[in-house]
Amino acid sequence: MNKVLVKLYVPYMEKQFDVWIPLNKKIYNVIMLITKAIFEMSRENIKLEKVPTLYNKATAEVYDVNMTVKESSIRNGTELILI
Repeated sequence: MNKVLVKLYVPYMEKQFDVWIPLNKKIYNVIMLITKAIFEMSRENIKLEKVPTLYNKATAEVYDVNMTVKESSIRNGTELILI
């Protein structure tokens, strides 16, 4: 399988989502895709001043945007926070 299912918390919106993310994409691309999808679904028009950061909820690890998902510690069931 080339995707993992993660639980994503978005404190700004006070919501959580179950999201499939591809293993072969860079974390930066995943953040941009997730951000775009969430804001389109919520119909909120928000201009981001900087790229959000992706954290591991359990370990508080900050994911390097230049790393692919496969190279990171993200696996099925990982709980992530997007800030």
